[in-house]
Amino acid sequence: MEKTTSSGAGPLISISHLTKRYEAGDPALSDLTVEVRRGEALAVLGPSGSGKSTLLNMIAGLDRPDEGTVTVDGVRVDQLGEAGSAKYRRATIGMVFQFFNLLDDLTVQDNVLLPAQLAGMPRAKAHERTLELLADLGIEQYRGTFPGRLSGGERQRVALARALMNRPPLILADEPTGALDRASAGSVVRLIRELNERGQTILLVTHDTGLAASCATRTIELVDGRIARDDAAVTR
Repeated sequence: MEKTTSSGAGPLISISHLTKRYEAGDPALSDLTVEVRRGEALAVLGPSGSGKSTLLNMIAGLDRPDEGTVTVDGVRVDQLGEAGSAKYRRATIGMVFQFFNLLDDLTVQDNVLLPAQLAGMPRAKAHERTLELLADLGIEQYRGTFPGRLSGGERQRVALARALMNRPPLILADEPTGALDRASAGSVVRLIRELNERGQTILLVTHDTGLAASCATRTIELVDGRIARDDAAVTR
């Protein structure tokens, strides 16, 4: 698997005084400030309702804050319109979901190709990149297979390949092992660790402390939309 390089100085993610409210009640995020360095693997822990998913959506440009700023790789994400947000996601982030979000009517190869096609990558280059990723992730033999015929672990490898297609500086992972059995989860954990060891910045959201301990170089815990704990990993 290739070594990932990140350009630029300073943090990859810079979030300042972020607040988000949904209707009545306490805010989902409350005056949250945090930075993520390039090359970190940050796990965001917390129970349901703690603000984890809201934070992920803010970083992905899928939602906007009521107050505060979100800057990722020099881009003020909180100021982007719909078209700008879509372009930002194609260029800057790769997303991995608990339930894979693969298109069942496309083959493995075509699922992985999709981000490159949306970004306008030349066809020959995109095809070469797809085969490279499938080989790196050990799923080259499934390139003509439809996702429904794969195991959960294999589908998550396809999702990781798709997320890496455009060489994004940031991978966002939402409970990436939540739908997997123990063996498949262990395989995905090893892949995430290897990606990070090669320089890929990763932010994963989970309630699983074991996953955080296995993958992350740093962990923050959210409680009621605020950071209750921020720890660098001692071992991994």
